[in-house]
Amino acid sequence: MARPKEFDVDAAVEIAVGVFRERGYEGTSAAMLVEAMGIGRQSLYDTFGDKWGVYCEALRHYCEEESRAHREALASTDRAFDGVRAMLERVVAERDPGCLGIGSVVEFGMTQPEIVKIRSSFGKLLNKAVIDALTKARAQGDVAPDLDLPQLATFLLNTISTIRLAARGGAPRDHVAAIAELALRALG
Repeated sequence: MARPKEFDVDAAVEIAVGVFRERGYEGTSAAMLVEAMGIGRQSLYDTFGDKWGVYCEALRHYCEEESRAHREALASTDRAFDGVRAMLERVVAERDPGCLGIGSVVEFGMTQPEIVKIRSSFGKLLNKAVIDALTKARAQGDVAPDLDLPQLATFLLNTISTIRLAARGGAPRDHVAAIAELALRALG
């Protein structure tokens, strides 16, 4: 009979998210994870299989939390445009440490089907939420009627990626805030 887990798996995954955000997959060793998560090496292997299993679980958790936070920001105001602004302002405010989603793209691109599936599933949820917000913003008169909403959603989501990549590269806050502000101007 298997022994019950002697650690909080969710808390350990949250810690792993931080390690992978800072160091990436290749820059993180199993020993680093064991130390940071405060678990034994055997517990890591029994629970997650290996470092890759921890990474996939950390990415899933990160994408879920980020997608939720973005959707909450979009829905946080009566005016949908202000919700889009809140989403972008959140990204600017929380630009450090790096984005695990962007890190996974940089490290793996489309080469790992498991990673692609995780990013895609949460990306679809977020894309729909952005299109819904843009549809509402258009109805409220805040988005130009001639703009294609799916293209605009893609633009906004890529703007988030740009902000996070620029921040990871050391761009100061005012530079990434300018990216967000220009994106908002594109809506009109």
